[in-house]
Amino acid sequence: MKVTQEAKAVLFDMDGVIMDSMPWHVKAWQEAFREFGLLVPEEALYLHEGAIEAKTSRKIFEDQGVTPTEELFKAVLQRQRELFRQKYQRFVRPFPEVPELLSALRREGRRLALVTSSHKEILDDILPQDLRPLFHFILTGDQVSRRKPHPEPYLRAQEQLGVKATESIVVENAPAGIKAAKGAGAFCIALMTTLPEKHLRGADLILSSHQELRRFLTNGSQTKDA
Repeated sequence: MKVTQEAKAVLFDMDGVIMDSMPWHVKAWQEAFREFGLLVPEEALYLHEGAIEAKTSRKIFEDQGVTPTEELFKAVLQRQRELFRQKYQRFVRPFPEVPELLSALRREGRRLALVTSSHKEILDDILPQDLRPLFHFILTGDQVSRRKPHPEPYLRAQEQLGVKATESIVVENAPAGIKAAKGAGAFCIALMTTLPEKHLRGADLILSSHQELRRFLTNGSQTKDA
């Protein structure tokens, strides 16, 4: 039995999967860190996507010779959010294939969820109004006590959609999200929108594009793009 035939639900990460937003978040993070005297490479920020918190992002600071405190992290985070809203938010768009992909999955009777580590205020700022009704359930990072890489967000979404772990597919693009999906017992697809394959090997399947994703979700094909 194909995994796509068994799956009643598809759960999507937002940044880097639904929204082409990560390059702009990374620019804001780098600029915020620079203001605090830290030069953080792009890849470090992409690798920590969905898990940039005081505890989980210690290595970002330690690689710069800084021992992070809760106060320092909060200051950098606040500045990143300010910079993102002021300078970069207006450039964020959904990936072009996303609206039709979501519509096609709904026509097939799939249950859809959006599961993001971003807070609701960020989601409200960047997620287009016309995409929201396509999801049966939306969960933001401030609605759970433990964010990715803990499985709680995906476990909550499975519960709300009324599906078993084995009936759900998760689409992610970063290590923290992949770990959360696998911890929730889901089949995980990783898209190479922000990171190369070597960082995504915890997923069950790695795809290079949304076109490949749609082919797999609609008929189980893993045929590469022409």
